Amino acid sequence: MKEIKFVDIGEGITEGHVQKWLVADGSDVKEDSAVLQVETDKAVVNIPAPLSGRIKEVVKEGDDVKVGDTLAFVGTPEELANISQNAAQHQEKPKPASVAAKENAAQAKQPAAAEEVLAPPSVRKLAEELKVDLKSVKGTGPHGRITQDDVKRVAAGSRQAPQVQQNAQQQAQQSSNIERVPLSQTRKAIARNMEASWTIPRASHMDLINAEELYNILQKEKNEALKELGVKLSYLPFIIKATVQALKENPKFNASYDKDRQEVLVKKYYNIGLAAEAPDGLKVIVIRDSDKKSIIQIAKDIDELHKKVLDQTISISEMRDTSFTITNVGSLGGGFLAIPMINYPDVAILGVTMVRDMPIVEDGVVKPGRILPFTVTFDHRVVDGAEAVKFGNTIKKYLEDPDFLEML
Repeated sequence: MKEIKFVDIGEGITEGHVQKWLVADGSDVKEDSAVLQVETDKAVVNIPAPLSGRIKEVVKEGDDVKVGDTLAFVGTPEELANISQNAAQHQEKPKPASVAAKENAAQAKQPAAAEEVLAPPSVRKLAEELKVDLKSVKGTGPHGRITQDDVKRVAAGSRQAPQVQQNAQQQAQQSSNIERVPLSQTRKAIARNMEASWTIPRASHMDLINAEELYNILQKEKNEALKELGVKLSYLPFIIKATVQALKENPKFNASYDKDRQEVLVKKYYNIGLAAEAPDGLKVIVIRDSDKKSIIQIAKDIDELHKKVLDQTISISEMRDTSFTITNVGSLGGGFLAIPMINYPDVAILGVTMVRDMPIVEDGVVKPGRILPFTVTFDHRVVDGAEAVKFGNTIKKYLEDPDFLEML
């Protein structure tokens, strides 16, 4: 018989959320078959059975678990019968914080049995007149002696009690109209990442790209790519390819910052992170070695990884080690210019929105055209505004001449 524990899977993960049992309690399972899905702040992890046998589930769907917790046992029916009682004891959960707080508060309110009240006769007489129980008064005089001011303060507080009670009732009424929703593991991770990102001193550079040629190429190539290669081609692979070229010419944007050592870690690889909408929250998928891939291959990678995000089979290794990140809100159809949050510990992020019809002025002549707005948000400790403009101009150069990108 063996325990199935929630083991350390790296990436600094210490806790998870039991999302789904894949087998029924008491059923027979095979060695290495997935029996349970646990959601971490990185991905949904399948937990396998360590050996063949009958399974005794310990945790329930919806439970939060920490590294080292027992999730289940696998063994013979006789072995499982012997551990059922221990398992129940093992799973005795700590009392909810609210219950524990009430119990602690109740214990704190219990007065000491032999507590002595130090107060002179004049104070006792005043307390009797003001209907104040001296046992409830904390003395501020020598050796804790209760003074007349102590009694008057408590009496004044008692007169305010009805108002306090009324306020408490109002707060309780308001609370009844509010639903408290616990954060999922993914949203907890997003919250932590956003808090880390917020610590970066950042600035943004915005500009517009003439996307007329890019639009023409996409219209020409996308149907052929879908028909012959089964690839759904969009603007994004071209944007990634242009960004990689711009990063090669502006390497400080393909980096992270070591605050403790005050060093810039310039990456010699081009792992482009892409913000992807998922059912349980934002994920960042990574197109590894983007500099070594064609536009068609990048499109295939995007499609494959996005499907994994949607069906929650994406692995942690497919969402880590970005060297630069792109967020594309254009696919959602909204926005004109936006300021994206840097994907910590990257140095910068590129945000692009929807390609839209807009008037373009060239040599004093206004004509209809297509515009792609973009924003580069950058860590101002590492790069300056002038460098961001150069970086943005390089991206523009390649996207306004996409024929060159197709040759890369």
